Amino acid sequence: MLASQFTQVFREEHRKLRDSYLDIINVLQKRDGVALRPLIQQVNLCAGPHFRYEEEVLYPALLTLYARDYIEILLMDHDWAIATVRKLILVSHQDRLSDDDCQLAIRRVQNMLPHISDCDGLSIMVERLSSSEIQSIMDARGWSLQEGMDLLQWVDRVRKRVHVPL
Repeated sequence: MLASQFTQVFREEHRKLRDSYLDIINVLQKRDGVALRPLIQQVNLCAGPHFRYEEEVLYPALLTLYARDYIEILLMDHDWAIATVRKLILVSHQDRLSDDDCQLAIRRVQNMLPHISDCDGLSIMVERLSSSEIQSIMDARGWSLQEGMDLLQWVDRVRKRVHVPL
C-alpha cells in the first residue's frame, strides 16, 4: 500500500517535470522569452523538493539495491538539470533569443528527458524496500515540500554535493 502511494506521487512529480520541460522546448522553438520565464520558475519550484528528497533519502536507500556507480549517474543527471536551469534563466533574460541560444537550450532540455523517464522507473525498485524505508522516503518528501525551497535555493544553501557547472 505504501509503495503504491509512493509510486503514484513519484510518477505525478515526474509527469509535472516532463510536461514543464516539453513546454519549455515548445516556447524555445517559438523563441518566446516571455513565456519561458514562468516555465523555468515552475521547474525550479517543482524540482527543489523533489531532488532534495531523492538525493537525501531515496538514493541512499536504493544503495541496498543498486551499485554506487548507478546512484552517481543519477546524481550527475541532477547536476546536469541544475546547470540547465541556470542556463535557461540566463537565456530567458536576453532581450532577443537567438537561434543558436534556443537550439542549445532545446538540446540541454531534451537531454534531461531520459532522466525523467528512467527515474520514474525507480518506483518498482522502491517496492522492494522495507515499509520503514518507504515511510522515511515519504516523510522526507513531506518535509521537503513543506520547507518549499526551490531547486537553486536548495543547491546554494543546503546541497552538500559540489556542483560543477556543465
